[in-house]
Amino acid sequence: MHQQIYDTILNRILYSDYAPGEILNEQVLADEFNVSRTPLRKVLFRLEWENLLRVVPRTGAIVTEIEFHKMRHVFQIRFELEDLAGRLAAQNIHPVQLDRIQKLIQDCEALFSVPQQSRKLIELDLRFRNIIYAAADNPILTDQSRYLYHLTLRLTATLFNTGDWSDLVQMSHDEYAEIHAALARKDARAVGALRRKWLGLHIDRIRLKF
Repeated sequence: MHQQIYDTILNRILYSDYAPGEILNEQVLADEFNVSRTPLRKVLFRLEWENLLRVVPRTGAIVTEIEFHKMRHVFQIRFELEDLAGRLAAQNIHPVQLDRIQKLIQDCEALFSVPQQSRKLIELDLRFRNIIYAAADNPILTDQSRYLYHLTLRLTATLFNTGDWSDLVQMSHDEYAEIHAALARKDARAVGALRRKWLGLHIDRIRLKF
């Protein structure tokens, strides 16, 4: 599978550059990426497996709608995985990874003074998750968590686009700071509980919005 093409199309879906229900033309995409349709189809079929596209013969690839009735089940599983990832990360965290989270907190603080940009907060969240999962050092857990996270990320992007910017930035900042402190203490139980707490608060915001 062509990783660069996959990453590009994935990001366009997650950031809603491709809207739910939009039809993607295979030939147009193949021309854009300067590849034949064979490697492109491998990417599209992978995204279909991830429930972000639906490939329809003689039509194209359709960006899946956000199925709200499924999100509750996705979040139920994410609660358990985030708890586990947090506990494993606390056991294995390296000083370099703690420094990276501290730098991320500083980058988050800088967002208070910029215009609202949902991508900025999502990029920070992705960086934070990557550090946590690298510390957890369980590739199966990482893969499953990433798959579920992608299913809910379009909801997050919508929330970040419409909520109060200062409030959203503050919430992200507080999450990273609290978890950083617990990781520094290597308090596995506390990190797991905090991962649950902040995911729960995020779900509450989504519930109020939608």
